Amino acid sequence: MRVVVPFPPGGSNDIVARFLAEALRDRLGQPFLVENRGGAGGNIGADVVAKAAPDGHTLLVSAPPALVINEHLYRSMPFSPERDLMPVALVAAVPIVLIVPADSSARSLGDLIAMARREPGRLSFGSSSIGGTNHLAGELLKSMASIDIVHVPYRGAAPAMTDLIAGRLQLYFDNMPGVLPQVREGRVRALAVAGAQRAAAMPDLPTMAEAGLPGFEASSWFGMAAPGGTPPTLVTRINAAVLAALAEPALRERLAGAGAEPGTLDAEGFARFVAAERERWGQVVRASGARAD
Repeated sequence: MRVVVPFPPGGSNDIVARFLAEALRDRLGQPFLVENRGGAGGNIGADVVAKAAPDGHTLLVSAPPALVINEHLYRSMPFSPERDLMPVALVAAVPIVLIVPADSSARSLGDLIAMARREPGRLSFGSSSIGGTNHLAGELLKSMASIDIVHVPYRGAAPAMTDLIAGRLQLYFDNMPGVLPQVREGRVRALAVAGAQRAAAMPDLPTMAEAGLPGFEASSWFGMAAPGGTPPTLVTRINAAVLAALAEPALRERLAGAGAEPGTLDAEGFARFVAAERERWGQVVRASGARAD
């Protein structure tokens, strides 16, 4: 079994996919090979799966870009997410967190916004790819706070985090699994969680709305998809195996330790969720004016 991650190693997508692959290997007694195929905001890896045989042996575990965002960003796509990828399971939901370098003078969202207003165009924010949820969260901050900050795209979350820690970026929205270890080790400072509710992994951290931007909401998730044309009965069986793995205490503990909430949707429920997310993020992309080509 091949699990394709459409982003480089070391990011939260990779972390969660490897947790799941190990649990499925132990549960089903067969190897699950995680293959990182990064590039083009997740499109390269997703295209590998979209063009694979629909036999259940090649699966995608991806953050939202390849499944619901990129079709709104790219004028030309190598595959159709709606036609060529079949939703299988929601693997995990993860909060997005606004972070700054540990030595930043910004100790709150208000401080950060004030800094940006004092020096328009000087502060930069990173993202793991153009059009990713962390990029769009930054664009949402830029719009809602009426500040001029500069987007710097990277080829994955790990290099963006490295530059933030080094001070080459002044702020960064990242998924909780990538944030927690850095916060615990004192390398970065968390200012706010971007979702509608506080995160269980960091209960004292305010939401963006609580910190001064009412209505701000951005969150992420990781989902599994199969090649289009995969028999529905096979999709149902894979979904059942994933949900069974996600119900195991060991995997739930690992996900919770990374700040992720395991999914519980059946295949049909996840398909409806994907359709709703496609519309939601499409609205954000259109409002931001972001383009990837």
